[in-house]
Amino acid sequence: MVIIAPSILSADFAELQQDIALAEKAGAQWLHLDIMDGHFVPNLTIGPVVVAAIRTHAKLFFDAHLMIENPEKYLAAFAEAGADLICVHLETLKDPVKVLRQIKALGKKAGLAVNPDKKFADLQPYLPELDLALFMSVWPGFAGQKFIADCLPEIAKCRAYITDRRLPVDIEIDGGINRATAPAAIDAGVNVLVAGSAIYKAADPSAEIQHFISL
Repeated sequence: MVIIAPSILSADFAELQQDIALAEKAGAQWLHLDIMDGHFVPNLTIGPVVVAAIRTHAKLFFDAHLMIENPEKYLAAFAEAGADLICVHLETLKDPVKVLRQIKALGKKAGLAVNPDKKFADLQPYLPELDLALFMSVWPGFAGQKFIADCLPEIAKCRAYITDRRLPVDIEIDGGINRATAPAAIDAGVNVLVAGSAIYKAADPSAEIQHFISL
């Protein structure tokens, strides 16, 4: 079954508790938390204090996507705030294996994200350390961007590698996911869909979540 992870980046921050409750009631399994620092990516979003506040109101699996420089400085803070999985960007790391093991030492699942210009070969050496591989299908920073399909062949390679070696690694895609693009992502091997605008800008967000779950 496909896991749907609504991204609160597209939610109404004035009604955040309500929007999260809507996702949970509609059957979403995860909540995707876009953490941006204004340096690695041009946008600036939330930090551990907000994550901790959200945690008190939601039972969903918290998928914290750290689009920040020097993420190793903040791992403990996000772990303490209630993240279940902490995903860091390959592009920000000098020693990926060390950081991934630090995440696991905190009792959290470890994810590694790559931007659209990266190939499966860039990610492959780290798969034995991972619980999740995240392929960006837009350039990170802002919601509502157009889907970049170039990532799909790389996802297919990743899925084949994981299946062949029976690695317990989820494959997540983030960016431009909607009713039109989700099927191709799933066909390529994705099992975790991040969707923001497609859910929270829809006339009926609950129906959109249920549609993605049914794929």
